[in-house]
Amino acid sequence: MKISVIGTGYVGLVTGTCFADSGHDVVCVDNDPAKIGALLRGEIPIYEPGLAELVRRNHSEGRLNFTTDLAESLEGAKLAFIAVGTPQDEDGSADLTAVRAVAAEIGQAMTGPLIVVNKSTVPVGTAVLVSDILGENTGHPYEVVSNPEFLKEGAAIEDFQRPDRVVVGTTSSEVEEVMRDLYAPFLRTGKPIIFMDPASAEMTKYASNALLATKISFMNEIARLCTRVGADVSKVRNGVGADSRIGYPFLFPGVGYGGSCFPKDVRAISHLARSAGEELKIIDVVDQVNERQKELMVEKVVARFGEDLTGLTFGVWGLAFKPRTDDMREAPSIVIINELLRRGAKVRAHDPEAREAALPCFGDTIEIVGQPYEACDGADALLLVTEWNEFRRPDFDRVKGLLRNPVVFDGRNIWPGAHLMANGFEYFAIGVRDSSYE
Repeated sequence: MKISVIGTGYVGLVTGTCFADSGHDVVCVDNDPAKIGALLRGEIPIYEPGLAELVRRNHSEGRLNFTTDLAESLEGAKLAFIAVGTPQDEDGSADLTAVRAVAAEIGQAMTGPLIVVNKSTVPVGTAVLVSDILGENTGHPYEVVSNPEFLKEGAAIEDFQRPDRVVVGTTSSEVEEVMRDLYAPFLRTGKPIIFMDPASAEMTKYASNALLATKISFMNEIARLCTRVGADVSKVRNGVGADSRIGYPFLFPGVGYGGSCFPKDVRAISHLARSAGEELKIIDVVDQVNERQKELMVEKVVARFGEDLTGLTFGVWGLAFKPRTDDMREAPSIVIINELLRRGAKVRAHDPEAREAALPCFGDTIEIVGQPYEACDGADALLLVTEWNEFRRPDFDRVKGLLRNPVVFDGRNIWPGAHLMANGFEYFAIGVRDSSYE
């Protein structure tokens, strides 16, 4: 079938490309001519493993196209996916400006029956809002569906093509059959497609992200307590995660979460609750814990080197908020580096993919180098912030030879602390035995 996907950001581009790769005729729409021109030339605006090859192949084979003309994309389309941004507004709510505008434009441009699917992350009630806007702008029949995405940056293609589940919010049995058929190629392993009303589907997205964020902040708080009482959070995590009711995912302590989803969605669900006359005390604290956690690495640096870091240089490995992406949104590295700079330090950083994305965050206040060992050369200490695979087992003898002081701060607990300390390093980590115990 023909599908229109409005928005060529992370969600829209992955969604459109994966549907095209399953055989559908997909047109992706964006109001940015420069972005559409780049996509038509095979240039991908985001880094996501495997995405560039899929985009280029499906475009060359005629199943995937790009345009700035929304009306053109709707000609003959059975489905129109809204995949525009819903950034955080000043009060913490989701800004639905783009969703409203696209809904009105769809209504004005549609020439026949259409199923309009909300793929953007939106608060409860948005399906009704979109339906009302469509009704004000068209006389053609339509249905509005909530179909939230559950994509992990760095594994989005795998997540879309082999999802844990697909959630669809609709009250129409006819639409249910269309959506079941659309997702059938991705559910051959028996994973479920779960149908519910649109409001419940919208809430499912927020509840899922809020719960995952809660697990992260919970374990980060336990890690802080482990440091105080002499326990090892890595061993605690193994003991806790072995409980089948809890599991291991998202129990890794570190320097806090970032990205485009968890911070925004946690704040959005809190705002939604307040608007509904409710208070989500646990969720509110999750966000507070995460913001505090981003400062933990600097606290450890200050404990080792003092409050005044003037004249000191720190190497930083990892800028993106997580591995396998170049996304700098809400990245813990921003807080860590800015706090080091505020205390007078110099920073030399490396990231395998986020170099260009990081430039607007820091300008010329730090040096971003092309190789990880360059960041160590002459530095007073090395900070690991993002756990890229290539950082997991570096040549520590080389690192030691390049640093002025053999001091490392492991913000993700991926290095063998006992081994490093036995070989002359000062090692500082999150909630595990480190040189602060010495």
